[in-house]
Amino acid sequence: MALATRTDRRPSMTRTLWDSSVGKKAIMAVSGLIMLLYLVVHMIGNLKIFFGSGEFNHYAHWLRTMGEPFLHYEWALWIVRVVLVLAVVLHAVSAYQLSRRDIRARPAKYVHKKPRAGYATRTMRWGGIILALFIVWHILDLTTGTVHSGGFQSGHPYQNVIDTFSTWYGNTIYIVAMLALGLHVQHGFWSAAQTLGAGRATRERALKTIANVLALVLTVGFISVPVAVMTGVVS
Repeated sequence: MALATRTDRRPSMTRTLWDSSVGKKAIMAVSGLIMLLYLVVHMIGNLKIFFGSGEFNHYAHWLRTMGEPFLHYEWALWIVRVVLVLAVVLHAVSAYQLSRRDIRARPAKYVHKKPRAGYATRTMRWGGIILALFIVWHILDLTTGTVHSGGFQSGHPYQNVIDTFSTWYGNTIYIVAMLALGLHVQHGFWSAAQTLGAGRATRERALKTIANVLALVLTVGFISVPVAVMTGVVS
């Protein structure tokens, strides 16, 4: 008599984490913090444009040579890009799946609907879509030059930025996206703190203050660049 073989296997810890709502929220929190760290560094780098073309172009060149000679040219930059892509994909997929679960759990709308949540909370979904579309446009504009106005110049990021923000649509797309980013960060940082267990009652006020300050600083910092180009401060 042949022995029956067991084909059922216990799911791995990684799969269990991914399949659970708690796990997805944790993945969203960690990936969101990775992107937040990148945004802070990216904003500081963008502000170098106020020190002139030489400083800004030198910074852009350094991004491609950082890590040398241990790493080859652009290796460190590509590592950052890969980590960011993974963070964005995991964040977006987790958000979508959690949203679908929430809809399935509450198939019927409430009879008396009161908007208790703040504006940032209610617009998280649309804000995420706006930011996803902006990322695609931003890459095609200033990285590949596919949709760039004025003739994309490889190795001349300062002039490319000036070209983009010399058009009304370039400014509009960027400013709208940065406003959406501010709202996303404001609510996202608070949610991440709650998910990772840092959001206790004694820290609530401090965490909300940090979320508000981060959102404000990032929004103002990023928007200051197109405003400076529009007003002639940077040219």
